[in-house]
Amino acid sequence: MDDIALREQEEALRNKAAQLSAELRKQYYQFEEQLVKDPDTYAVLNYFFAAGLHHFYLGKVARGVVNLVLMLIGLALISYHGWVLIVLVCLIELPQLFNSQKIVRQYNIDVMREILDELNNSKQNPTIPAD
Repeated sequence: MDDIALREQEEALRNKAAQLSAELRKQYYQFEEQLVKDPDTYAVLNYFFAAGLHHFYLGKVARGVVNLVLMLIGLALISYHGWVLIVLVCLIELPQLFNSQKIVRQYNIDVMREILDELNNSKQNPTIPAD
């Protein structure tokens, strides 16, 4: 997806958030502050630690574990051409580095959408307080 489409999606979600009641809008921004990720942090984790830490940052634990294990195997076998495995992991992860802004923006858009959906569902189906 291109930058313009991502920006449009993000703007549409921000407009929906602005239309929430004051109480729900406050909740929305509290959740957003906790859950939205920083693209620069993602890029730094990818750049300095190609071992998959950037995947953990976005909650993609399985992919992070695979990268980490492959890098550790490569390091353990460095004298037996383990460097080839390390280079392969780095080459596979290189597009993640170059597309870090888009990847994190898409992640954040998905988070924003989930928060809005959750708040709208709670507004439509409020819990009835117990007597």
